[in-house]
Amino acid sequence: MTPDDLKKTYKSVFKSEDGQALLNDIERRFGLWRTSYVPDSNETAFREGQRDVVLFIHSMLKDQQQPEE
Repeated sequence: MTPDDLKKTYKSVFKSEDGQALLNDIERRFGLWRTSYVPDSNETAFREGQRDVVLFIHSMLKDQQQPEE
């Protein structure tokens, strides 16, 4: 599977109605919209890792514009 094929698969899954419901749950569950900081640095790193997965999914769903020549 090429990177473009993989990106199309992410879009196919997460742009569906069920995929949107899952993405909304993942965003809430793994703290996309809140701070990941807590006094325990290990816990902060763990939370930031979870959040990074959600950010990765968003990056796969984002349409990349080609630079103009």
